[in-house]
Amino acid sequence: MRTVIWLVLLFTVAVVAATMLGQNDALVAIFYGSWRLDLSLNLFLLALLATIFVMFAGLQATNALLSLPTRAREWREQKRERAAAQALREALSELFAARYARAQRAAQRALDLQSMSRTLKADLQFTVLAEMIAASGLHRLQDRRARDERVASALALVRGRLGAGSAFDGLQLLSAEWALEDRDAERALGLLAELPPGVARRTQALRLKMQAARLQRRPLDALQTARLLAKHQGFSAPAAQSLLRSLAIEAVEQSYDLDQLRRVWAGLDADDRRDAFVVARAARRAQALGHAEQGRTWLQPGWDAIASASADDRQQLALALVDCAPGLGSDWLPRIEGALAKHGHEPALVAAAGMAFADRQLWGKARRPLEQTASSNALPTPVRRRALRCLAAIAREEGHDEQALAYDQRAAAID
Repeated sequence: MRTVIWLVLLFTVAVVAATMLGQNDALVAIFYGSWRLDLSLNLFLLALLATIFVMFAGLQATNALLSLPTRAREWREQKRERAAAQALREALSELFAARYARAQRAAQRALDLQSMSRTLKADLQFTVLAEMIAASGLHRLQDRRARDERVASALALVRGRLGAGSAFDGLQLLSAEWALEDRDAERALGLLAELPPGVARRTQALRLKMQAARLQRRPLDALQTARLLAKHQGFSAPAAQSLLRSLAIEAVEQSYDLDQLRRVWAGLDADDRRDAFVVARAARRAQALGHAEQGRTWLQPGWDAIASASADDRQQLALALVDCAPGLGSDWLPRIEGALAKHGHEPALVAAAGMAFADRQLWGKARRPLEQTASSNALPTPVRRRALRCLAAIAREEGHDEQALAYDQRAAAID
């Protein structure tokens, strides 16, 4: 296509030249002293065009010759820039390939080449990226002193500089992550506190904050942060539920008296207080601290709606009531009987009913559920053992000492 266009242009020029110059009989006379030169106008125009072309070509050649040193310097500068960029790419590739020593050396080579380049010397992002790659390699090599020197050097460059926001944020987040890997939660939280408010609400910052709180054994703070992450879809729904549940249970388990346990319970979210697993663990903790009544108070809303709860939730609520049965009031009997009427085939509910009837000294109603509990392999060993001991106590109350001894022997034989 290009050849066709050139041919058309050539034919056009030929036609114009033949039209304008073919019948041109004018002359051009050039006088120099006693000399006179007569030229046709056509020849004069062609000679003028040729002279202009030669002069232009000469000027271009002269300019190229004089600019040769400048172009040589630019070529060397461009070569350094390409070598530095290549070294930086190599460092990043080696880091991802887990060749940490090579990555650190390649990053240092990139920095050395940058220092020899006038253009790259002012590129702050290049410097920070190379320092971060080198520090990452040193971190993986467990050279913490050299790593911290790299980070400090990069922070000194970006701190307070305009346009260095992303570089500063990246350094702070990476340093906080390394501090957590070093088990230094206090330093990690200090680094995260220096972040701007908008950056501190990013998913990665919240993850690091949650990990630091867990490392410091502050599950309530970790729970609050995890709730924010779940709200911003930082986890999948099942993972978020599991994490929130485990943190709430951890907070409950760290309570060493009833007042502290009540404060933890009040600090939980309403969804956490409706979670059967959390409620059951809180009730067991209250019973372990000698306050079974408080445990039953927390279990009561769950038992009121136990008919519509899932099987796993019913099992947790029932087993928790087994632990909290001592001192149970008569107002619990309708709840338990209603649950048995709908889900009497579930071993955990049967165990809870047996323990409740035995605590209320309803021996006739308690015996069959307790026997079913003692023979159920689906229940935990402590529950089965407790059922056998309750049966032994009932047998003694009725004067059947030999039967009570048999129950005690069975309880002792359970592994």
